[in-house]
Amino acid sequence: MRPYKVLVVDDSAFMRKIISDLIENEPNFKVTATAANGREAIEKVNEFHPDLVTMDVEMPEMNGLEALKAIMAEHPLPVIMLSGINEEGMRETIIALESGAFDFIRKPSISNSQDITAVGIALREQMKGAMLAREQREARISSRSADVMTSDSARPSGATPTVLPEPSVRKPVQPKNATEVPVKPAGVQPKPAEKQIEKLPDKSSAGNGTTRNLSQTSAVPPKPAAPEKMQTRVKKESAPALPESRSIPEPPTVSLNEPPVSGSDRKLGTKGLRKLVAVGCSTGGPRALKTFLENIPADFPAPIVIVQHMPPNFTKSLAQRLNTFSPLEVSEAEHGMILRPGAAYIAPGGFHLTVVPASGGQYAIELTNEESRNGHRPSVDTMFESLLPLTALERHAVIMTGMGSDGAKMMKALYDTGVTSTFAESEETCVVYGMPRSAVELKCVKYVLPLQEIAPRLVQSVK
Repeated sequence: MRPYKVLVVDDSAFMRKIISDLIENEPNFKVTATAANGREAIEKVNEFHPDLVTMDVEMPEMNGLEALKAIMAEHPLPVIMLSGINEEGMRETIIALESGAFDFIRKPSISNSQDITAVGIALREQMKGAMLAREQREARISSRSADVMTSDSARPSGATPTVLPEPSVRKPVQPKNATEVPVKPAGVQPKPAEKQIEKLPDKSSAGNGTTRNLSQTSAVPPKPAAPEKMQTRVKKESAPALPESRSIPEPPTVSLNEPPVSGSDRKLGTKGLRKLVAVGCSTGGPRALKTFLENIPADFPAPIVIVQHMPPNFTKSLAQRLNTFSPLEVSEAEHGMILRPGAAYIAPGGFHLTVVPASGGQYAIELTNEESRNGHRPSVDTMFESLLPLTALERHAVIMTGMGSDGAKMMKALYDTGVTSTFAESEETCVVYGMPRSAVELKCVKYVLPLQEIAPRLVQSVK
């Protein structure tokens, strides 16, 4: 098999050399060309027809975001962005992911050999994932074309052409194209749609051993400000980018020694929470989350907790970006935040997010820096696992695009214990059909849906 051809784009000759060397440590990839800016990158794509591009975000003449949009419009191919950790670099990276970039890595520190090695490992893993995803997509398209040709050749002359549907073992539900797999383990009965869920304990039940003390956490980020009153907002028109005058504040430095927030600091919130949605995603997640959250109404009667695999600091920019599109109030989660309907909380990079009971029938976010799980912190499995004992809540779990299998094991555990509903993004819309595939193979997914149909069906299920 010939090596995959890679174009390396960076305005620094030294960085082009570092990235090229990291790439060619993998024998299946070969750097066939380099470019110093976005304009030159477009020319080299037309000349060399690479299989993959690594693209610096910030460059003179034409930056990486502008070049990415041109490449995706003319010659779509996998592009991995290389981003600095400054404010502008993070903002542009989030927009690049929305615009079709396969994924991103932060640029390595040229003075730290260990950091360069770690970035190289992450880059090569992403390149392999990008090529695998492309080949699977091409194979799927080829298979569909073959099915159609076979059908056409067997059709009598003059018959009306009919495109065969994609093979499926699922039966349709509303909305259109939704698929339900009614597989339930022995001994577990599915919940009727109108079944009255358990009442949450009131304040008088505090101290009975069912409420965890947040002060037991080994390490927490800074104390959050008291949540502001949620205001219903008119859904904004989707725009390809934020106005140039809008800037994202520098993310605060995370402190691991700040004492936990006491109960007296967490009084604001919605008492007697009854419903909760948990979402996990990875590669392709920022674009998927944008589509998903744009279609959740402001009066959604449940909070949404989200794990997106992403390094520290970038999750802050992601949350702020998504907040400009979604009718919900989207924010980066902070330790001790009380969950409330109409809000979405994104786990900060570098911390596991779990949901724990609080006083008065409320539920709070707990953040820890325990060991990575499935190679990730935050981990979807860790978040889903925290929902297992919360049987008083109507729980809904969602897995969308991403490499690997994070989240599948604990979605299976939730399904086996009678969680209300489980969703997975279907292969046809996934950037990488890894995490959803793992869940589907465990037979724990009730609804397998194209990305654009997940939010409407979830709203229907929750409401």
